[in-house]
Amino acid sequence: MAQEMTIQLPRIGTLKHDPQAAKYGSCWMLGCETLDRDFADFQKYKNYLPALGIPLIRLQAGWAKTEKTKGQYDFSWLDRIVDDAMELGLKCLLETDYGNPIYEGGGGWDLAGGFPTSEEALAAWDAWVEHLVLHFRDRVDEWAMWNEPDISKENSMDAIVDFNIRTGTIVRKLAPNSKIAGFSLAHSDAAYFEKCLSQLKAKGADGLFDSYIYHGYKYNPDEASDNGVKLKTVLAKLGIRGVLRQGENGCPSEETQKFALRDYPWTELSQAKWDLRRFIGDFCTGVHSSVFTACDFNHIGRQINRKGLLMADENHDVIRPKLVYGAIQNMTTLFNDLLEPVVGTGAIRYEKQTQFFTFKKGEHKLAVFWDRSATPSNEIAADSADILMRDFAFSEPVIVDVLSGGVYQVPTESVKNCGEFTVYAGIPCADTPFVLCDKSLIDLG
Repeated sequence: MAQEMTIQLPRIGTLKHDPQAAKYGSCWMLGCETLDRDFADFQKYKNYLPALGIPLIRLQAGWAKTEKTKGQYDFSWLDRIVDDAMELGLKCLLETDYGNPIYEGGGGWDLAGGFPTSEEALAAWDAWVEHLVLHFRDRVDEWAMWNEPDISKENSMDAIVDFNIRTGTIVRKLAPNSKIAGFSLAHSDAAYFEKCLSQLKAKGADGLFDSYIYHGYKYNPDEASDNGVKLKTVLAKLGIRGVLRQGENGCPSEETQKFALRDYPWTELSQAKWDLRRFIGDFCTGVHSSVFTACDFNHIGRQINRKGLLMADENHDVIRPKLVYGAIQNMTTLFNDLLEPVVGTGAIRYEKQTQFFTFKKGEHKLAVFWDRSATPSNEIAADSADILMRDFAFSEPVIVDVLSGGVYQVPTESVKNCGEFTVYAGIPCADTPFVLCDKSLIDLG
């Protein structure tokens, strides 16, 4: 059961999750990573995935797991995952990584490993990518490049660009109608991104990719979404066509000593707030976004990565869905391809710094807003704000708490007409997203 704030408005129901949400969710992707290194078990959590309303899952294709003897490829482990995903109605994005220690100079098999460098290893890499694409091209039409190459000191920027071109060219040749994502950079630094894209363009390869992936973690998730806006500006500046995709972000549900966002007293509550602000922030700024990750995974030699929507133990067994699981269901029900951004139709009066975005769905409109001034807290409390809307009146205005799914009626006495504006007074605002919309826009359970 989701934790709920005390809101001084009449509660009229709970948001009903849209069973067709995935049909309209082309902006969303769900992380199902590390299966190539056996840090998690897809079979133990796969049945939780369809209800999330996310149509695409991200998988790492695992060269080292597939080719354990030189020249012999066993894709059976990945076949089962891809086939099971398809049976569940999910599409797959396959990421081409990591290296393979059976070759001298074959690169690292885990995160932060260097690229293959020897002549033999590079030829073996090319052969593996070819076999991978030929094996899955009838079932998979989305591909991505090596994960987070920029966190390895062994990989220079020149090497990253060249390796992307090398791999992307093979994929494009063998699966010409597929969608290919470039870079998969760990960071979201605009200057670094611009240098990579400039090199790619100088080599005449900017048309190779349909989208460009970045990650980038911040304790305040809105700062990370701000970086996405800067990266979109870089694409426009260089005249490079392609969708910008946030390819891996999430928040732990407890304090950890390793991985991104470590050494902070996270709880399931602050995790859910962080995820909602990050992913809805990406959506509102026109960035496709990936929820990291479906399930906690046991990164052997480090510790359990607690960024999952599902809590799991060291043996990969699912204990239960976390608070964030239901919050993501609420998010995908409300935010999807059916919404169109609307600029300049509203504002919020609130003592803290806020995010505020407006959209329309057919003839209807909605606003989403939250306090973005700090890292999400572990407190569950709402303040009061006034929403000013121009040409944005509702016949039955309601507030939706995206975290819990609670739906609240805005009383008639809280609505005031002020010339061209309609003011909605005493609206709850907190460090987690709320939606103001007409009751007709949502389905109440």
